[in-house]
Amino acid sequence: MAEEKLPPHDIEAEEAVIGSLLIDPEAILKIAASLKPEDFFSETNRVIYQACFSLYQRPNEVINQITVAHELMRQDKLEQIGGAAFLSHLISNVPTSLHVEYYAQIVSNTAVMRRLIAAARQIAALGYEASPDVEASLNDAEDILFKVRARQGLRGLVPIREVLGQYFDKAGPSTTLRTGEIPHILTGFTALDDFLGGLQRTDLIVLAAKTSLGKTSLALNVARNAAINQKACIALFSLEMSREAVVQRLLASESGVDSGKVRLGRFSEKDEIKIMEASGVLSEAPIYVDDSPKLRVADIRSNARRLHFERGIGLIIIDYLQLIQGDGKNETRVQELSNITRALKTLARELNVPVLALSQLSRAIEARPSHIPQLSDLRESGSIEQDADVVIFIHREDLNYSPEDWSKVHDIETEPYPRGIADIIIAKHRNGPLGQRKLRFLERVVKFDNLEAELISASKG
Repeated sequence: MAEEKLPPHDIEAEEAVIGSLLIDPEAILKIAASLKPEDFFSETNRVIYQACFSLYQRPNEVINQITVAHELMRQDKLEQIGGAAFLSHLISNVPTSLHVEYYAQIVSNTAVMRRLIAAARQIAALGYEASPDVEASLNDAEDILFKVRARQGLRGLVPIREVLGQYFDKAGPSTTLRTGEIPHILTGFTALDDFLGGLQRTDLIVLAAKTSLGKTSLALNVARNAAINQKACIALFSLEMSREAVVQRLLASESGVDSGKVRLGRFSEKDEIKIMEASGVLSEAPIYVDDSPKLRVADIRSNARRLHFERGIGLIIIDYLQLIQGDGKNETRVQELSNITRALKTLARELNVPVLALSQLSRAIEARPSHIPQLSDLRESGSIEQDADVVIFIHREDLNYSPEDWSKVHDIETEPYPRGIADIIIAKHRNGPLGQRKLRFLERVVKFDNLEAELISASKG
C-alpha cells in the first residue's frame, strides 16, 4: 500500500518567519495582514506565531525572545514547543529578517494549497451524496471554492500612482501616462476648517448621509486636499468602491471633466489634456488605496500600522462602517458595530491620526417631513455616537423640494432655491461647538467646493 503523501508545507520557511520576528520586532508589520496562525502546518510553529500575533495585537507590546517565552509560559505552552531552547534555535537559524515577506509568502501559499485539498474533499463528498437537487450541490461547491479564494482577497494598500497607470492602460483615446508631522489635517473647505479647526489627531470623525448624497465624494475631496495641499499621507480603505472607481472619481473632480466620460473613457482631445494634467497632479499625491471588499478591523489596523511605519500616515479614511466585517463571535450586528467603532477610536489614538469613517443612515429619516438627519439616524448605531469625537451629516434641500414647492414656503428673494447647496451639519463635536456650514456640490464632476464669500458669510449668520 502506497504511503499517503503529506499535505504541502515548508517547515524551514515557517521557522524562518518566526525567527525573523524574534530578532526584529518590526518585522510583523510586514506580514500580519496576510499571514494568520492557521496558515502554519507545524503545530509548534503555529503556537509560537499565535503568541507573537497576540503580542502584536496589544498596544505597547514588543516581540522578542523574552516576551514570546513569557507569553507562551502564560498560556502554559512553553514546554509544549520545546522550551526557551527552541526559540534560541529559531533565532540562530535566521541571520536577518530582511526576507521575512518572502518566507511568509511561502507559508501562505502552502496553506492555500492545503485548503484547496480540503475543499476538493468537501466537493467530492457533495458528489458522492448524489443529491437530486443538482443546482443546490453546484452552489454549495462554488461556495466552498469561494471561501478558499476569499481568504486571498485582501489586496493591501496600493499607491494611487499605480492605479492611475492601470486606468490609463484601459481607458481613453490615449493609453500613455507620463509619469515632518502635520498638527492637524485641513479638509480644504474654508467654512468647515474654520469651524472645526481641521481634523484633529486621535479623533474618530463619522461622516454620515443618506445614499447618493455625496459622502464618498466629500471624503475623496478631503483626501485630495490634504494629500496635495499638506502632503499628508492618506490611507483610504474603500470597501464599497473598487480602486479603479476611486481613481475615476478623483480624475473627474480634479480635471473638471464629466464623471460619466471619465468612467467610460469617452472624452474629447481637449478633455484628455485636462485629464492628463489632473493625472500629473494626483500621481504626486501620497494616497494609498485598499479596496478589499471584506475587511475586518484587524486587517485595517495591520495595513494602516505598516504604512504608518513606512510613511507616517496623516489621515485614515474608511468607506464605510457598515461594510466592515465582524469578528465572527456570533454577536448581534449592533454589538459588532459597537466593537468596530471602539476599535477604530483605539486605532486613531494608537497611531495618533484622525480616522474619518463614513456611515449610512437608517430609513427613519424618510419618515420625518424635514428629512434633516439626527444622531439617532445612524444605522445600526451601536456606540457610533458615543465613540465618535465628531459626527458630520450632509443634507441637501434641493433633493427634497422642487423649485416650485420651495417657492410655496419660502421667499425666493431672500431664500433662493438651494440648487447644488449642501448643508454640512456638525451634530456632535466633543471638543467644540455644534453648527452648520454650507458647501456647493458639483454633481457633474462629483465634487464639493467652497461657496462664494458672501454665501459663506450668510451661512455663518
